[in-house]
Amino acid sequence: MDDQMLCTAVDARRADLIGLAQGLIRIPTLNPPGLNYRQICDYLAARLVAAGFAVDLIRAHGAPGDSDAHPRWNLVARHYGSAPGDCVHFNSHHDVVEVGHGWTRDPFGGELDGDRIYGRGSCDMKGGLAASIIAAEAFIATCPDYRGSIEISATADEESGGYGGVAYLAEQGHFAHVTHAIIPEPLHKDRICLGHRGVWWAEVETLGRIAHGSMPFLGDSAIRHMGAVLAEIETTLYPLLAGRQSAMPVTPEGARQSTLNINSIHGGEPEPEPGYTGLPAPCVADRCRIILDRRFLIEEDLAAVKAELTALMERVKATRPTFRYEIRDLFEVHPVMTDRDAPVVRTVAAAIEKVLARQADYVVSPGTYDQKHIDRIGKLKNCIAYGPGLLHLAHQPDEWVGVQDMLDSAKVMALTLNELLGANQSG
Repeated sequence: MDDQMLCTAVDARRADLIGLAQGLIRIPTLNPPGLNYRQICDYLAARLVAAGFAVDLIRAHGAPGDSDAHPRWNLVARHYGSAPGDCVHFNSHHDVVEVGHGWTRDPFGGELDGDRIYGRGSCDMKGGLAASIIAAEAFIATCPDYRGSIEISATADEESGGYGGVAYLAEQGHFAHVTHAIIPEPLHKDRICLGHRGVWWAEVETLGRIAHGSMPFLGDSAIRHMGAVLAEIETTLYPLLAGRQSAMPVTPEGARQSTLNINSIHGGEPEPEPGYTGLPAPCVADRCRIILDRRFLIEEDLAAVKAELTALMERVKATRPTFRYEIRDLFEVHPVMTDRDAPVVRTVAAAIEKVLARQADYVVSPGTYDQKHIDRIGKLKNCIAYGPGLLHLAHQPDEWVGVQDMLDSAKVMALTLNELLGANQSG
């Protein structure tokens, strides 16, 4: 199939692309708690069945977050060519984060203003989902005798770890037959995202002894103990992490080093109920907790990352006779990075050059996304993130996606399908 004919077929679907993106944005699939997941799957199913896809709706029974009140619904759609061949899978998550404050547009209005469509999830990543559908439909219409198969999935809970979505599907074997996977996350239309850093979340708790606040010497303040921990983190751990640089092309530049964020801290009495006007009781805090978000590099070993924190706590303990602590694992993800010579990388890079007349840039995400599950559980290394949208707009007020960016990305995806599945391929 001629590339120009394919690009023309995508351009002819401009109005359809806009309408599809708007329709997706107008379904508020907020996570948490997981609203309207079945509604958006039904919306997509109606369209894809009409386009000749076989559609399965799959609930992630027993996955974290799944309940009868908020079931974790996923859609997997398949279209088969006229002969055996590779399977190209486009995976997008359909959930969006909370709206937050500061909006000047209707977060679920899908408003079109010039080249921009506004709304929560427009950039991250309903614009990418719409672009992948348009790309597949344009390719199938212009090359009906293609080889292999095309899959499109819309999955739950990526914003909260993906365990009710891609992880569940991977555990059920839904990626066992897939040859190439593309995740249309908003990494810019001229960038190929090869993978992401690793993450370890841990809860660190210091333990003390309660006593009357007028006689603190009879107790043991867990907050003071945590203060010593925080001081040790500032003076030793942060400088150590800043000195570690990755060969991974992580963007932005500051994320090429190991990082640590203290997500939260709480010590002593529980926070009062809203509207409570009384004073707190005079007590020495016997508990203090922090949540640590440690992002680590592909060059680092997770066991060593954990041992590093334990060693820090032991250093503090050596200076404080009554110091006691606990460390609890909350969440961990190993880094992943697809080889630049992988078939899907080379094919998408060539399509970017054809569509945009410039060479693709290669990046790695500072945070994780569903590639971790396709790689680790699904055992598919030939996977990348590529899609429209500007990454810095994700989770922001007045989030938007550009129409031209969606069109250009859809053309790249369509040309990728043509190269991997086109009827003129060898095989």
